[in-house]
Amino acid sequence: MAQNGKERPVVGLALGGGMARGCAHIGVLREFERQNIPIDLVAGTSVGSLIGGAYASGMTPDQIEQLALKIQWTDLGRMTVSPLGFFDSRRTESFIRDRFPVTEFEKTRIPFGAVATDIQTGKMVVFNEGSMPLAIRASCAIPVYYTPVMVNGRMMVDGGLVGHIPASVARMMGADIVVAVDVNSQHLPIPPPGHLFTIMSQALSIMGRSGVTYLYQDADVVVRPQIEHVRLDDLTKAAEMIKAGEEAGRRVAQKIKKLLTRQNKAGFWERMFSSRPKHDPRRVTLLDKD
Repeated sequence: MAQNGKERPVVGLALGGGMARGCAHIGVLREFERQNIPIDLVAGTSVGSLIGGAYASGMTPDQIEQLALKIQWTDLGRMTVSPLGFFDSRRTESFIRDRFPVTEFEKTRIPFGAVATDIQTGKMVVFNEGSMPLAIRASCAIPVYYTPVMVNGRMMVDGGLVGHIPASVARMMGADIVVAVDVNSQHLPIPPPGHLFTIMSQALSIMGRSGVTYLYQDADVVVRPQIEHVRLDDLTKAAEMIKAGEEAGRRVAQKIKKLLTRQNKAGFWERMFSSRPKHDPRRVTLLDKD
């Protein structure tokens, strides 16, 4: 029997980073619900942690869309005088605390993990206990733009530095089928950056894409919304990106359903001796990945 208590595989969703392009995640979630594709756990990096956390907390795709259509960068940070960054992101915590139905990992409707980077060690850190607003803020803390976030004495920044697609985390949390959503698969040249924020965001995007083959290894299905033309900092195209997410989710729906059927028919002994490790999805607290 699967960890979800049903006679089917555990489906894990890995939502990648991509700043404003993360709006496409909402469309994917909506389409999966329309297609009756189950989501048993969510791992998120950067904006993927914000959208994934909202969904895991109990918000519907429609409710998350309403946030995406109204959100501004000023809702997530304010200018600060610091040698470590231009903006303080404590507003991100307040934004989440005021809007999410629950704000503690232990109370989410499905298991959720947020990925950040320990800037001192360069290691991946996965949060799934305690304060969601703090963990998501850390996962979204773009270096230089936002000041690092201190968590238990450790200095955290954006999870995209160690991998913008958390497929391996979803697998580690116990997923039998991992569906990764890559909103950062841009390969077209962008217009010349006009300010420091665009330079930093594009640099992070390039870093994330450089290891994309490795990051895909733990994914059974990869969803790629066609949003290459949208700038990483452009929140004005949220509705367009959500629509693209729906279309991308529709393209892979049948493949996921076939995987569910195929794995559900696997014999008892095949499941019993599967080489994939089984983990309690709520026991991946502050996990370092070498």
